[in-house]
Amino acid sequence: MDVRIGVLQHPREIEVEVADGMSADELVALVDAAVEKGSGILWLTDKRGRRVGVPAAKLAYVELDTGAETRRVGFGAAV
Repeated sequence: MDVRIGVLQHPREIEVEVADGMSADELVALVDAAVEKGSGILWLTDKRGRRVGVPAAKLAYVELDTGAETRRVGFGAAV
């Protein structure tokens, strides 16, 4: 699953591809817990085992792409 995180006062997104074993509900629970603390850090581990930490107070948005939809590319792609 791909996760895109917007950070306040930063022009670029942080993109993390989390392990396949993590569900969207588990990830939402992690984000909720970090935001509730206010001064906490949202820690995510990507497929390669690298850890990424983002201060919860600086989160602008978190976008989850579960890959459930197939992406269509090209002129003949039907919507």
